[in-house]
This record gives sequence, C-alpha cells and structure tokens, in this order.
Amino acid sequence: MSDEGRTPGATEGRSLVPAKLLHGIERPSDLRKLPRDKVEQVASEIRDEILARVSQTGGHLASSLGAVELITAIHYVFDTPKDRFVLDVGHQGYPHKMLTGRREDFDSIGRLGGMSKFLRRTESEYDHFGAGHAGTSISAALGMARAKFHQGEDGVVIALIGDGSMTAGMAFEALNHAGHIGEKNLIVVLNDNEMSIDPNVGALSSYLSRKLSAPMARRMKGWARELLSGMPGDMLHWARKAEESLKVFFSPGLLFEALGFRYVGPIQGHRMDVVLETMENVKQMVANGSGPVLIHAITEKGHGYGPAEADPLKYHGVGRFDVRSGEFAPSKAAPPSYTKIFSDTLIRLAREDERIVAITAAMASGTGLDRFQQAFPDRFYDVGIAEQHAVTFAAGLAAEGMKPVAAIYSTFLQRAYDQVVHDVCLQNLDVTFALDRAGLVGADGATHQGLFDFAYFRNLPNAIVMAPKDENELQHLLETAIEYPGPAAVRFPRGSGVGVPLDPEIKTLPIGEGELLRDGRDAAILAVGATVHPALEAAAELAGERLGCAVLNARFVKPLDRERILDLARRCRVIVTVEEHSVMGGFGSAVLELLAEEGLRTPVRLLGIPDQLVEHGETPESLGLAQGDIRDAVLALLAEADAAPGG
Repeated sequence: MSDEGRTPGATEGRSLVPAKLLHGIERPSDLRKLPRDKVEQVASEIRDEILARVSQTGGHLASSLGAVELITAIHYVFDTPKDRFVLDVGHQGYPHKMLTGRREDFDSIGRLGGMSKFLRRTESEYDHFGAGHAGTSISAALGMARAKFHQGEDGVVIALIGDGSMTAGMAFEALNHAGHIGEKNLIVVLNDNEMSIDPNVGALSSYLSRKLSAPMARRMKGWARELLSGMPGDMLHWARKAEESLKVFFSPGLLFEALGFRYVGPIQGHRMDVVLETMENVKQMVANGSGPVLIHAITEKGHGYGPAEADPLKYHGVGRFDVRSGEFAPSKAAPPSYTKIFSDTLIRLAREDERIVAITAAMASGTGLDRFQQAFPDRFYDVGIAEQHAVTFAAGLAAEGMKPVAAIYSTFLQRAYDQVVHDVCLQNLDVTFALDRAGLVGADGATHQGLFDFAYFRNLPNAIVMAPKDENELQHLLETAIEYPGPAAVRFPRGSGVGVPLDPEIKTLPIGEGELLRDGRDAAILAVGATVHPALEAAAELAGERLGCAVLNARFVKPLDRERILDLARRCRVIVTVEEHSVMGGFGSAVLELLAEEGLRTPVRLLGIPDQLVEHGETPESLGLAQGDIRDAVLALLAEADAAPGG
C-alpha cells in the first residue's frame, strides 16, 4: 500500500500517546458531538488503545486494526443504536467496543466473567447481533430491516462483512434475497482486505481483488465516460455497450448490481475523509429510497502497526506482546499440540497412500493443514468459508475412490450438518472428519465451544465416532478413521498434548474396542478423550482410600465397547461416565441406552457439560470435570448406593 492515506504513525516502534478525545467517548452519541475534522484523531487514538490493551491481554488484533476507520465512521454518521449495526464474526469488533463504553473492560477480555472476544447481545445495547461464525451478518441485517418495516420504525441497518466471509454461500443467499425484495434500508459495507484468518482463496476473492481499484482501471473508466459524452446517435449506443464490457473487466460492481444493490466503490478504507464522505452520501441515498446499497472499501489487515501489516496471519489472534518490537512474550515449554500431531500423522499417512487428500474451510493454519499443503500441494484444498461445500466436495471425492480428510473445527462443522447426513452418511461414503477444537476452547467462548459433536454424529447411520485419550492415541485413531471404509469422525481438543511419548509405528485399532487401563470392583469410571487422564488420577487417589476403581478408556462413542462396558456394569457397584461434551446426547447417554437395553440397573452418574451455554474462560475445573470432581462423584454415588434399601 502507498503512503497515501496511511494512518499517522503507522510504523514499527510507534509511540503510544495518551488518548485524549477517546477518553471522553462513552457512547457513539459522544463521538457524534465532535467536529468532523476530529474523527480521524479519534480513529488514531482507538488504534493506539487497541495496541496498548491487546498487547497485555491478547485477543484479535490485525482484523480490528484494519477496520478502525470504517467502524468509527459508521458510528459517527449513523444514529446507532437506533440505526442497527451488525458485524460479521466479530474479529474486527474491538473499535466498536471502544466506542460503546467498554474501553476499560479490555483487561478482562476472554476471562471468566469478563468481556467477550466477540459481540454479544447481552453485553451491550450496541451489540445488535452476536456471532462467532462467518457469513451471518447480511442475513441478520436484512431480517432487522424487515422488522423495522413491519413495525413502522425508522432507521437503517448496516452490515459490515469481510471479503473472507463473503466466500460463505449464506452471504450471497442474503444478498440475493435483499436485492429481490429491494430492501431500501439496508447498507452492506464490504471490508476488502484479501484475508479472513488465512489469505482468501477462490474465484470470488480474485474478483474482489484490490487490483480492481488500481489507478489504471479508474483512469480507463474515466476516459470512457469522457469519450461517450461527445458521441452522437448510433455511435453512442455501441460505445455504451463497449463501456459495459469495460466495466466487466474493471469493476466488481456489476456483480452486486446484478443482485439488485447500488454499488459504491471501491473506496480507500483508511482515508477517513473519503470514508466519512462516502457514508454520508450513502446515508442520503438510502433516505431517498435508493437502497439496498453496498459500499466496497479497500483496507489492510493490521493497518497502522508495522508488524501486523507485514504478517497479518501471525497477528490475527495474539497473546501478550511488546508493542515497540512486535515480539511475543516467550511461551512456556509444552508438549506438541494435538493439531501438530494430527498434521504430522496425516502427512506421514499421505506419503504411504496417494488416495489421501486434505480439505479445510479457510482454516489451513488453524488445522495444521498449511504444512500438508507444503508437502502435497496438489492434494490440498482450501474451499474458503464454505463448510457445506467442503463436506459435499469430500463426498464427491470419496464416491470416486479417494480418501478425503476434512479437517474442520467441531463448532464449524455444525454449519454443514445436512451435508454430513445426506451426502456422506446416507451414502456410506469414505470421508474422515478431523474435528479440531473439540471440547472446551477457553477464551473464545460460547460460539466456539466444541461440545455437541458426539451428539450430532453418533445418531447417524454408518458413522463411527472416536476420541483419543492423548496425542499418541490420536495418531492411531486417525489411521483407524482413514482406513475405515465409511464415515468416521475423530475429535481432539485444542492446545498441547499430555506429553506422552509417540509410538514409532502407527497402527489401526479395532473398531469399537476400548482400553481397560485399571481394574477394580467398587466403581468403574468410563471416560473418553481428554477426560481419561484425570479419571486415572482420580482412581489412583481413590485407591488410597481402599476403593478399587476401574478405568475404561472408551475411545469409541459409536460403536461402544459393549462387552467391556456390560462386564463392568455387572461386577462394579456404580458407574461414573466422564466426557468434555454436552451430557445430553453424549457418551454417557449412549452408555445409559446400552444398560437400559440390557436391563441392567447399576447406578450411573454422568459427568459432562450441563444443558447451558458455556462462556469464555470456563475450564474443566469450573465445570466439575477435574480430577477432584470425578473422585467426589464416585464417592457420592457409592454413598447413595450404600444408603439405598438393600445397599
């Protein structure tokens, strides 16, 4: 990007000057009291404040830095909260939080009881729609605009969506609908920075490239207008057709105008004077009944902070760092992450089997598949933020004999449930689903918790579902899933592994066979996934109280290890199941169904996630899934069994 329009101080090692105007802004109405020529100073102060705060707390940095001018201008020009403002995903929402009374809350961001990293309706009257998944903003904004129409209310609705989110098919469904009904009170602001988390992919991304706003393209359109103004008659008719052909090559506006939108842009999204003037003009256009309108703004992810401009992927989601140097605080030594073990194992298996291909939905780095891409560029597919397409695309590959592995976060695969059911499971196709970030995800909160995958997979015909107790078992279960000739899901948690050594040889495990890690006759703890090691520790502690406690590493949620579970139920006094998953419909529910089917009445207690939203900062300890909680559950259930008639 040229220096023209660059935010003052947009260099490495910028000094953090104390904010002046920003400290007097508690709500957007305070911002709107300022003279127009002071708005750029507010934006500069917001950028400095975000850097100062996030460098101490961690959070989503580069996206928010890139949207400062757009968000500040929206709040200055439009009458929020009367005018509704919907942000897609929320990665770019920190300037919005700064302007809506939450500047001092940043110290608590992502912590239990603190401010959310994303937007939440319960957190502020200015958070008009919550979201942590991409592509929802235009649909929600259109619904709000229609609600205003039906209720006879004034005001417009503005949706701010990134070009990465525009790869989501849902965004175009909403554009198509809005254009079809001619919604006049809807404004869509397309924040085009050529990135979501990873660099954008696909034909749409190319179409929306910044090259479309290059000076040569603008000059050629200007020359065409000047030429047309002096042409008479038939020549003018044909020249206008030539102008339309020129627009096809140089303007992305035709795509949106074909969908029924008035297109404005591309504009320089970091030139505050340009952004303000554009917003004011569009506000007048909408007042005159010219909606819906789409503003195409060209921005830079990480704008205003040199290190983030140079490497926006690295600075997308950050921990603590030094603002002047851009250096991150040293991390503590830890075992390799589950994601890395997954990536290493998949690369190793792909070297042995040319049928293996890898698929991600705009999360190559997050799922570790960026390394697979380097090893096998012709067998890697990033489909953009399009989980539905990713799943059916995998089904098509499998139908022709390939072995696709779709690596998708547990929470994001929820967006493609019908495709999992209809296109994969009902046809019994050989697709492996690698569900990263399964279980609790810490600071990202309710929108990203992977707590429902056992439930939404285990009721599907032909599917098998498994979870490793540690990183060593992950490599074996991934091999097992890929070798299984049908739909298979292996889920694994976020973060570092347990720290166990890795077997040099990867092996296929018997389908539906668990692992009895410890035997006993007083109680049996049936655990799966990340809860197995805490269960073992609880059993060891109970042994010190002269209680024999068996521990079964279930491995498989479907099919269950019927033989071992029924044996334990017949010879142990009580059973406790443990899972980092919703109790409703999860592993424990499957165990209860099995016992009921066999007519066994062994007392059972289910430990898992209760029927509630799990907020950011929640941990196994706070949710009753730690070692001590498992021990206490066993003791309580044994006491109840002893107190029961005949106990």
